[in-house]
Amino acid sequence: MDVKKNGDVSFWYADIGGVPGYRPPLPGDVEVDVCIVGAGFTGLWTAYYLKEAEPGLSIAVVEKEFAGFGASGRNGGWCSGEFGWSREKYLSSGTREGIIEWERQLRTTVAEVRRVTEKEGIDCDYLLTDCLTFAQSPAQMERLREDYEEAMSWEVPATRLELIDGPEAAARIRVDKAHGALVRHDVARVQPAKLVRGLAEAVERRGVAIYERTAVTGIAEGRVSTDRGTVKAKRIVRATEGFTHGIPGNERQWIPMNSAIIVTEPVPDDLWREIGWEGNQLLADASHAYCYAQRTREGRIAMGGRGVPYRFGSKTDVRGQTQPETIHALKEILYRMLPQTRGLRLDHAWCGVLGVPRDWCATVGLDPRTGIGWAGGYVGLGVSTSNFSGQTLADLVLDKHTERTSLPWVNRRPRKWEVEPFRWLGVHGMYWLYHKADRNEASTGGRATSRLATLANALTGR
Repeated sequence: MDVKKNGDVSFWYADIGGVPGYRPPLPGDVEVDVCIVGAGFTGLWTAYYLKEAEPGLSIAVVEKEFAGFGASGRNGGWCSGEFGWSREKYLSSGTREGIIEWERQLRTTVAEVRRVTEKEGIDCDYLLTDCLTFAQSPAQMERLREDYEEAMSWEVPATRLELIDGPEAAARIRVDKAHGALVRHDVARVQPAKLVRGLAEAVERRGVAIYERTAVTGIAEGRVSTDRGTVKAKRIVRATEGFTHGIPGNERQWIPMNSAIIVTEPVPDDLWREIGWEGNQLLADASHAYCYAQRTREGRIAMGGRGVPYRFGSKTDVRGQTQPETIHALKEILYRMLPQTRGLRLDHAWCGVLGVPRDWCATVGLDPRTGIGWAGGYVGLGVSTSNFSGQTLADLVLDKHTERTSLPWVNRRPRKWEVEPFRWLGVHGMYWLYHKADRNEASTGGRATSRLATLANALTGR
């Protein structure tokens, strides 16, 4: 295997001295105003905004591992404020005006995360920058043009998006065979483990109790059962995202979709100049299988993508360890986009899971009958969307009727995923078709989008 370290949760923890120790577990039965299940971004942001609104609330966060063990400590570090789901699907639960307003408010999360990190003294390598999604063929460029035109039709500000041609795109980063790029302005790069660990410390300073090594065995009205005791609470928030399937009764709510990342050794200055990637922009491509990357604080390239998309029976990885074929696939993506990087050593590889609802659309809500709230299904856009979830859940928990609580994603309930083996076949079939579509486009010069990609979307309702 051509990588120095595989797993151990993620490189982001190696970057800060290693995987952290554990906080004490739940000491037995307790009673609080609010119990939050899951100490990732969603749960911690919810706790933060609840304490900001009502400092006297008693809040307990219960976590099976440690704060930031899941996607919050493993993701690609994109704080984008991006709307990445089907706008048309949300018309079933809202209006065009509501979707436009929700998208506007999502964009404000980039600045809000910065405000909180500065206020709380969280050093998370936050850097305001652009995100460049490159087209490496005419078909990919046409898809980017369609994305741009759709965004404009939904009143996304022209100051947010910019479509640039091949020479201008290559002048920013020398991606091979660049036909152009879609530029998203006012996004941020972060070091996610630093952000989630700093956020956990911030809520603790405000009096929130975080209990780690505490596995939840059941959630019911007014009660969270764990292997360490029972938490009684008037309001409960399920903030488990990609691990939601592990809670009894939620096995088919959201599937845990895999995503993986490789990180190179520090890139020499002369190679950075050859690549032309000198502005710390976020980097993506317009292939059907999709990839995402960032230039890290200390000058490495972190490149991510799907790899093996889903494990049968909603199984998850062991502390971030990923498959050799996934590492190889990500390395080939890196070389395809930036052939200048051939010869760089790979220092770390890992994977994690993200929550995917059946309609591929994020949701947040609270059942007033049971007092149980939830948020997730971000489909890879959790760094910024979880911040907005936290703000919205705080309103819902406190019974506040605000502009946020009336947006189209609130209390949306998609249907459940199919039983096995049908969901495994569906997800793997979809990604097989995506990869086949990318190969077909490459073999024909990428002149037109393959119909196989359309079939893949229809197969799983993406």
